[in-house]
Amino acid sequence: MTAESDTDTDTGTVETARPPAHPSGAGGRPRAARRGPNRALLGTIGVVGFLLLWEAVPRIGVVPARFLPPASEVLATLGERLALPEFWTAVGDTLVTWGIGLGGAFAAAALLGFVVGSVPVLRAFTSSTVEFLRPIPSVALIPLAILLYGTDMASTLLLVVYAAFWQIYIQVLYGVADIDPIADQTARSYGLGRLARLRYVAWPSALPYILTGLRLGAAVALILTITGELIIGTPGLGQQIAVAKQSNATELVYALIIATGALGVAVNVGVRALERRALRWHASVRGEENV
Repeated sequence: MTAESDTDTDTGTVETARPPAHPSGAGGRPRAARRGPNRALLGTIGVVGFLLLWEAVPRIGVVPARFLPPASEVLATLGERLALPEFWTAVGDTLVTWGIGLGGAFAAAALLGFVVGSVPVLRAFTSSTVEFLRPIPSVALIPLAILLYGTDMASTLLLVVYAAFWQIYIQVLYGVADIDPIADQTARSYGLGRLARLRYVAWPSALPYILTGLRLGAAVALILTITGELIIGTPGLGQQIAVAKQSNATELVYALIIATGALGVAVNVGVRALERRALRWHASVRGEENV
């Protein structure tokens, strides 16, 4: 794994980021830049086509409308929901739980990742334990969370912190391992102390990995937040989905699912913007800006 990277959200794999070639056509404009509007147009056409297909499937009876309401009815229900204060209260509850859980996971993972990653013996000592704990699905901890904390927010926070922690922790370990030993030795030769080397050598080297872990952790944290609300019953969008299901309000269930998807997109866009701003000096971000 290399530090100069863009990361796939699902797999966490890191690709080497090199400034892409910019073959120019007429006017010296990069081809990638000329293709941008076409991609946006194709994406819009794809969304419209999906909505039309969704509208048609229940209308022609392929799937009963009680299981899959037409898209127009779902979007109308979503529009009505957006005007209700309780909807935005639920969004706020979800974001608060998500933010607290992600913040706790980030603090713990960054601290432990730097400590463990900086001591090879400690990293080797903990590797087996990490490989055992990391694959455990967070949803498997729901009975334990309810046993410990009942249906309070703390139960959902336990799931969120556990799931997001590993996403960030592993990336921090990679970042610490990628620190250039020559740069570290040069800093030592100039008399920089441990804290100064951490600030000027280790931190810039590990930062791309840390922000990649933050982006992955943010997505996972939101998934587990809504899962906890849905199953445990803590306040938020997930709880509203559960209530709508119990009331057989199918259109509302789909509308709230769309709302959670939109919230996920907003979170990802926000974290990506933070990543680009924090790494504006990094080759991978400069390469994106030049495309």
